[in-house]
Amino acid sequence: MIKFALIKEQKTPPDRRVVFSPNKLQELVKRFPEANFKVQSSDIRIFTDKEYRDAGFKVLEDVSDCDVLLGVKEVPLPALIPNKKYFFFSHTIKRQPYNRDLLREILKLNIELYDHEAIVKGNGTRLIGFGRYAGLVGVYNGFRGIGLKEKLYQLPKVESLPDLDAMLSELDRIKIPPIKIVLTGTGKVARGAKEVLNHLGVKKLNVEEYLEFQGEEAVYCNIDVLDYNKRKDGAPGNQQEFFKTPERYESNFLSFAKTSDLFISGHFYADQAPVFFTANEAKSKDFRIKYIADISCDINGPIASTIRPSTIAEPFYGYNPQTESEVDFREEDSILVMAVDNLPCELPKDASEGFGNMFLEHVFPAFFNNDKDGVLERARMTQNGKLTKKFSYLQDYVDGV
Repeated sequence: MIKFALIKEQKTPPDRRVVFSPNKLQELVKRFPEANFKVQSSDIRIFTDKEYRDAGFKVLEDVSDCDVLLGVKEVPLPALIPNKKYFFFSHTIKRQPYNRDLLREILKLNIELYDHEAIVKGNGTRLIGFGRYAGLVGVYNGFRGIGLKEKLYQLPKVESLPDLDAMLSELDRIKIPPIKIVLTGTGKVARGAKEVLNHLGVKKLNVEEYLEFQGEEAVYCNIDVLDYNKRKDGAPGNQQEFFKTPERYESNFLSFAKTSDLFISGHFYADQAPVFFTANEAKSKDFRIKYIADISCDINGPIASTIRPSTIAEPFYGYNPQTESEVDFREEDSILVMAVDNLPCELPKDASEGFGNMFLEHVFPAFFNNDKDGVLERARMTQNGKLTKKFSYLQDYVDGV
């Protein structure tokens, strides 16, 4: 018998998501009767304590007798329990400075940390995540911002709506202006974004059609890395080569920036990859993009106008290309920027249910089949007070070097 606990989220701002809904937890214990589950009491979780109790689970404050603790976001240092196994997004894999002390404390307390972000197949492909919901909400927010900036229509905030169906119903009420939309990426985020664009009936074009399109209807183009990057030496590009040695490439995104109104970023951005556009390029009179839904949200990185993250409370700000500074997004010459970095929090019910489905399918069996596919082994960042071999590259980060 393994004792599991769903822990309460304690990060600020509050996050209402959870790894398993009450229904999914019921399904799980039927499939894995050797799993014992407790639920830590929470007054912010999207599913109430009563819903878990009604589903047959113990809900209590103290879960320190459990072996494996499942959460979503980082656990505050004082709440960490020594000698336990924890699953959550630690946001330390990229050496994020603000979480250095968290990883240090995890090592000090002999905690075995499994990072959701590191739950991958043998080839490195992510098995679980909230990417689809980031894409869904990010595109909705992009259209909401356009409506506000241009005084075309008003959409409510997603967080005020009960679920995804309600969000899509709100979109059914509006008329999209005849804009050209470029979407980057091919993963879960981009697929979520495409769901919304297709729901709205926005016509999809290939790259050649899109760049030449002059019509009076909303259209979009979904582009991959070789569509907006080219070899510096003029040789044909190769996707695998781009990911291994992106420094051999330069951006070709300006051809899209000159012909697009809305830019939706659903890509993964790697270090040393070319930027999409620079601050100087955004000053050009040929630069057409007026609205950016930056779902990827890399600050001071590949998209020059993303100078800070925005928030669910205040999702939009304006970027003045001439002064390279933040202004009100309603200003006529500003680029509207939506750069919320925790978009799935706006759809906590759907996001939690989707995440639970993935966790049950791809991760949970590994607890009871000796991890035959290596899923847990690949995700384990710390063990016996030390970084595991795969994550030993973080040692200088831990040491503060």
